[in-house]
Amino acid sequence: MAYHHGNLRAELLARAETVLAEDGVGALSLRSLARDLGVSHAAPARHFPDRQALLDALAVEGFERLGAELDEAASGDGGFEDRLTRAALVYVGFATRHPALLEVMYARKYRDPEDKVRVASQACAAILLGLFAGDDAPVTDPERFAVILLAALHGIAALAAADALPPAHQPDDLTTDTVQRLLRGSRGD
Repeated sequence: MAYHHGNLRAELLARAETVLAEDGVGALSLRSLARDLGVSHAAPARHFPDRQALLDALAVEGFERLGAELDEAASGDGGFEDRLTRAALVYVGFATRHPALLEVMYARKYRDPEDKVRVASQACAAILLGLFAGDDAPVTDPERFAVILLAALHGIAALAAADALPPAHQPDDLTTDTVQRLLRGSRGD
């Protein structure tokens, strides 16, 4: 095997995400990633002691990327509904572009409150909840509203990723409609 120069950790994560997207989580192994990258089979262990550590790192990176996209959408101009709709569209877009990664992001059972995947997940959720901090948020129970909205968005994304939506119901239209209907329901319209 050739001596490896560069950022092996980043290359391992990038290759792992490609394998995940193309062949699913079952195809991921540190040994096969090392082979794909032309490094010794022991080289990935310097960054990931085992497969679960690799999956955790993928999940953390996924939450960080999603969080950055959500932050950009949520911090733009416009009223509460506009910002919430943009954030919802970002979530569904990310989820439909990266369904296997999203599955890894939400697959963990957290035992430790300091778990790095839990921390990354909570930071991502805090961005969405931050939308409700403004004076123009017409929701009395922001956390409950956000959980219900996330469940609906996750469902839309799962159906879209499985190509199970009827042709007349595109993900963006369903997402916008979901936000509007949930807001109307929370205001009692």
